[in-house]
Amino acid sequence: MRSFDSLLPGDYLSAAQSHESQDPSAPCPAGVQAEIVIPVRNEERDLGPSVRRLHAFLRDEVPFTARITIADNASDDGTWHQALALEAELDGVRAVRLERPGRGGALRSVWSHSDAAILAYMDVDLSTDLNGLLPLLAPLLSGHSDVAIGTRLARGARVIRGPRREVISRCYNLLLHASLGTGFSDAQCGFKAIRADAARVLLPLTKDGGWFFDTELLVLAERAGLRIAEVPVDWIDDTDSRVKLVATAVADLRGIVRLGAGRLARFTVVGVASTVAYVLLFLLLRGAVGAQRANAVSLLVTAVANTVVNRRVTFGIRGRTRAGRHQVRGLIAFGIGLAMTSGALALLHHADPRPGRATEVSVLVAANLLATIVRFGLYRSWVFGGSARGGRRPADPSESVQRGPGGRGSGPARAI
Repeated sequence: MRSFDSLLPGDYLSAAQSHESQDPSAPCPAGVQAEIVIPVRNEERDLGPSVRRLHAFLRDEVPFTARITIADNASDDGTWHQALALEAELDGVRAVRLERPGRGGALRSVWSHSDAAILAYMDVDLSTDLNGLLPLLAPLLSGHSDVAIGTRLARGARVIRGPRREVISRCYNLLLHASLGTGFSDAQCGFKAIRADAARVLLPLTKDGGWFFDTELLVLAERAGLRIAEVPVDWIDDTDSRVKLVATAVADLRGIVRLGAGRLARFTVVGVASTVAYVLLFLLLRGAVGAQRANAVSLLVTAVANTVVNRRVTFGIRGRTRAGRHQVRGLIAFGIGLAMTSGALALLHHADPRPGRATEVSVLVAANLLATIVRFGLYRSWVFGGSARGGRRPADPSESVQRGPGGRGSGPARAI
């Protein structure tokens, strides 16, 4: 079988025409246990060496059957022709062409039509050491886990990359923990796998077609109560990465807002009601006990009620399990809010010893708004974090997956 370098221009044209109509739904050879997708766009330099290296590793080191699928999403250089040549050269390699750019869309298309039991992907630069592949797939093949991810941020990982990417990666994952209450450590590592039965449930729920697809899939899996295995990896930064950091960061922030929109809306409604009750109670007590005491009592009463309502309405937690712990942690969040509002009130009285009621209320509402933002992050990542994943009843379809026996996805999302 001829190599890529031995093919003539006429061969390229003929091969391209014969594959022009190929899409991810085209039948694949049956009988493989794992399908490893390499999504590419304008990667003609790295594609050949990386695929040959991965192919040799699978042939020599992996004790199960595997297929490599090159998912070209709208390349306009020589990537597609090279993918066709690799398909012709190497057994167990196939090439799929998608006309729309986007890594997430490519993965969703290929995975949705795969016949393999385990679906995986890795970046074409092979920044992650291939020795991590068996530890990544093993818990899925054994049935121990439903999703597996490589992580560069857990103990045991060895990472070589510049300080800018290190800071961006850590800040992004901290933002996920605070805003979406996630428990996984590394959403962005291009080294992930999922069981096909779980993918069939989760993939129709995903909406992102770009770089945020990974994060969205993991958040949905975690909300469904699926088991996520984390594998520390050895990882070396690709200095020629094509990722546009600013555009990717903006798209990721939009995705985070979208995933948190349903819960955030409910939290906002509860917050508005709490703020109104807080202001009315403050005005009722202000003349009798003074500004600071009125603030403390009003905030305490509304904080306890706020925790109870958010526990049930926003985070969908029912029953008495951990209710005491949630209230204790909610009171700690209340303490942070008390410090912020009391500090704002003290500063106001220092600047103006006799402020009007309207001024006091305006300052307290502004300080309480900042405290509410902090409290939302604490609620998601700490107060209700452990209970809101897997052990709660989903509150809307965008946050839920119906689970069958054993906790695995077994049907479409539905509201409860």
